[in-house]
Amino acid sequence: MIIIALGANLPDANGQSPLQACLAAVRGLAVLPGLRLVATSRWYATAPVPPLPGAPDYTNGVARLEGEAEPAALLAALHGLEAAAGRQRPYLNAPRTLDLDLVDLNGLVRDTPDPVLPHPRAHLRRFVLQPLAEVAPGWVHPRLGLTVEALLAGLEEPPLTPLP
Repeated sequence: MIIIALGANLPDANGQSPLQACLAAVRGLAVLPGLRLVATSRWYATAPVPPLPGAPDYTNGVARLEGEAEPAALLAALHGLEAAAGRQRPYLNAPRTLDLDLVDLNGLVRDTPDPVLPHPRAHLRRFVLQPLAEVAPGWVHPRLGLTVEALLAGLEEPPLTPLP
C-alpha cells in the first residue's frame, strides 16, 4: 500500500484553486506507471503547520495507491507533479501550489537516502492521519507499530470537518 498526502494553499500555475490543483494531482497519480489509484479521501481545509501569519488555509487529503515503485523514482514523479503545478520552494514551510508527501511505500522503513520512510512527521499531523484513516482503515505505522486510529486518538486537536 502506498500512501500519498496531498495539500495546497495557493492557486496552481494554471490559476486553479488549491482543491482543483489537488484533484489534478490525483489524476496525475492515477496514471503513474506500475501503480493503481485505489482510493482518495475527502478534502479538508486546515490551518498551516507550523502557523504562518497571513497564509491561507490548506486543502488536504490522502490518496492510496497499490503497486511497486522504487522510492527515489516515486519521489521524483511526485516532484514532477508538484513542478507542473508551479511548486516553488523559496523557504521551509512556504505556502505552496501543491505538496505531495510520500507517507508510506509498502511498509518500507529507511532513514537514507531520500525519501525517508515512513514520512517522519505524518504520525503527528491530523491533516494526514484523518484522511488516511478513510482510505486505509487499520493502517499500521511501519516504524511505530500503531494503527492510524491509535495515532489519531493520541492527538489533541479536534477532528477536521470535510469541505462541502
